[in-house]
Amino acid sequence: MRAIIQRVKQASVVTKRGVIAEIRAGILVLVGISKDDTSADRAYLANKLVKLRIFPDENGNMNRSVQDVGGDILLVSQFTLYGDCSKGNRPSFGLAMAPEQAKKFYEQFVLEVQSVYPKVSSGQFQAEMDVSLINWGPITIILDSKRSK
Repeated sequence: MRAIIQRVKQASVVTKRGVIAEIRAGILVLVGISKDDTSADRAYLANKLVKLRIFPDENGNMNRSVQDVGGDILLVSQFTLYGDCSKGNRPSFGLAMAPEQAKKFYEQFVLEVQSVYPKVSSGQFQAEMDVSLINWGPITIILDSKRSK
């Protein structure tokens, strides 16, 4: 699994139905799922997101997690994180998990993050979404569960 984590002052997801998710200060997480991901990858990323120390302490140092500061988490599925542009100019998505399987995997991931920390919202899987955010910092971190091993 891959994740792009952005510390935000606020973020929202809008579909043609309107605003479907909205958070105040916390983290926006773009989540990519590979065809090789397992429950171990899901557990690693769920725990890492909640404990990642990217919020300032009283001295302005990044020593606090989203959990420590009581922030919100907004998860957004994004298969394009597994886009391979090494050949030609059009990305190939052969490394991404198939949509039917990925939907179940993503939904389980959302539940897993919520089991660790309850202040979690989610975008809509496989929907056309407008994602808005105010990046705080800016702070952007990339995590890859395969690089943790």
